[in-house]
Amino acid sequence: MVVENPNAALLEAERSKRMAAIMSGIANPPKDFEEYLNVYADAVGDLVNTYIPQGMVADMDCYLYDPLLAYSKNGGKRHRPLICLAACAAVGGDVRKALSSAAAIEHFHTAALIHDDIADEATLRRGEPCLHLTYGMGLAINMGDLGLSLVNGTVMKDPALDDHTKVRVVTELIEMTRRTIEGQAMDIGWARDERYDISPENYLIMATHKTAHYSGAVPLAIGAIVGGATEGAIEALRNYGLDTGLAFQIQDDLLNIEGDPNVVGKDWGNDITEGKRTLMVVHALQNSTQRDRLVEILSSKTTDHDALVEAVSIMRESGSVEYARNYAENLTSIAKNRLVDMLEPSTARDLLLSMADYFVNRLK
Repeated sequence: MVVENPNAALLEAERSKRMAAIMSGIANPPKDFEEYLNVYADAVGDLVNTYIPQGMVADMDCYLYDPLLAYSKNGGKRHRPLICLAACAAVGGDVRKALSSAAAIEHFHTAALIHDDIADEATLRRGEPCLHLTYGMGLAINMGDLGLSLVNGTVMKDPALDDHTKVRVVTELIEMTRRTIEGQAMDIGWARDERYDISPENYLIMATHKTAHYSGAVPLAIGAIVGGATEGAIEALRNYGLDTGLAFQIQDDLLNIEGDPNVVGKDWGNDITEGKRTLMVVHALQNSTQRDRLVEILSSKTTDHDALVEAVSIMRESGSVEYARNYAENLTSIAKNRLVDMLEPSTARDLLLSMADYFVNRLK
């Protein structure tokens, strides 16, 4: 048993206050998407966290709710809930009705990160030790499971949504969860089985499932659904999210080998250590004259700086880094043109268009 809202009236008043600030930001957005995130990430993060309940006894809080809440408070840029709200505004909807859906998507993201760190045997997440290191494997898995349990429940308990909308949103969330897990299975399985026959086409399927659906397509589609959009607008935003979400993942992979670790906030080159089949890696495996050496480094699980630098050099010399960067930039350019054709002009649409540029130019 959990205590959902011990101070329900105060909680609702706080949500309304923070939502008003975010709605003002969408209606009169900052100059670009990055600034939008910087200004409103904390506000939407605080809103998301109001949907994390409390336990009925102190030990439930000690071993479950409190550490999950603390983890969620260290939540990064919060782009997923913020684009869900912006999509609702872009189709003329009531942004307040999209809050529970935005929170649900962020709860899924939290759960995915906890489980992903365990699978990758990671040590740091956003500059802090991973939960499985500070609380132990069992409790960390349990916290991730709680995050997953909050996804659908957050939407189903929202009194602002009618039953039809709830069912449709939850159906989207269920499909999003399945696709993400499918992509994660491919990613982990390739590394476990030391698969080096992966093509760029294989990678694009994996990354689309693992990242693009929940980091772009579904937040945008759900925002449009809650906003009462036409089917054409919903699918236009979904497709925009698929393309830009894929570009987001490619840029994430690029930052792991090209970015400054002091800026990126993650271990430089750890994708190589973990043997990740990124777009650069699979392209180099098909095109490099030093393929065998790259395979050797990827198989070694090495953290040796010189070996990591050598692997990056192989990817650069084979044109793989440039190939990946160009692929991401072309994706976002085409996606922006399509969205302009499908949605009526608005400040929220312009905000979403600037999102594409942010995804391929961000430094962390």
